[in-house]
Amino acid sequence: MLEILYQDDEIVAVNKPANLAVHRSKFVGPDDAFLIDMLREQVGGDVYLAHRLDRATSGVLLSARSKEVAGALGEQFMGRSVQKRYLAVVRGWPDPEQGSIDYALPGSRDTGPRKDAVTDYQRLGAVEVPITLGRYESQRYSLVLASPRTGRFRQIRKHFAHIHHPIIGDSQHGRGDHNRLFKQYFASHRLLLHALELEFNHPLSGKRMVVKAGLDGTWMALMERFGWPLPG
Repeated sequence: MLEILYQDDEIVAVNKPANLAVHRSKFVGPDDAFLIDMLREQVGGDVYLAHRLDRATSGVLLSARSKEVAGALGEQFMGRSVQKRYLAVVRGWPDPEQGSIDYALPGSRDTGPRKDAVTDYQRLGAVEVPITLGRYESQRYSLVLASPRTGRFRQIRKHFAHIHHPIIGDSQHGRGDHNRLFKQYFASHRLLLHALELEFNHPLSGKRMVVKAGLDGTWMALMERFGWPLPG
């Protein structure tokens, strides 16, 4: 069963688990489970995606009960009126602690044309663990809040890799040695990127909505171990 965060006659928001494909695409196999199919069965009827999350990413996913409402929500995403906030664990301590990453990105094809892409971030916590890796006797990691202004393909993952603070658990853009460290010492076998919050206008009433998604067991264990506070 999917965790439903909000539901009415027009929209349904769920807390997407990590490593669950949202829908069929060239990036997933034909026999995989798909969130959209599970949600249709769970709520009984048609459901249409309003946006997407990477398979490896967890958190708030918004859908609509009709194509018209999905289109209206999609226009908000395209118009950049939706506020998106993500939690991530990254290698190192980003400096400055608060800033913006402004770096144009291509689409799903790396050879495609680049488009403007901006991600604001804030460092919420930092830790240094006494584990030797390579020539360093200890390793530094940070908890960051990331707010993408644009919605490019794998934007947050690519942006933090670009500033040399890749997200832990990212097998495409991250560091394999640090990913293995988290698996071995912290029992973390997932991408540490979570869609924490969506803020948008209800497509019918116009009311400003804020939907938040809680953290899974892997996240909670890391927050406790590193002494990081849960975001308010």
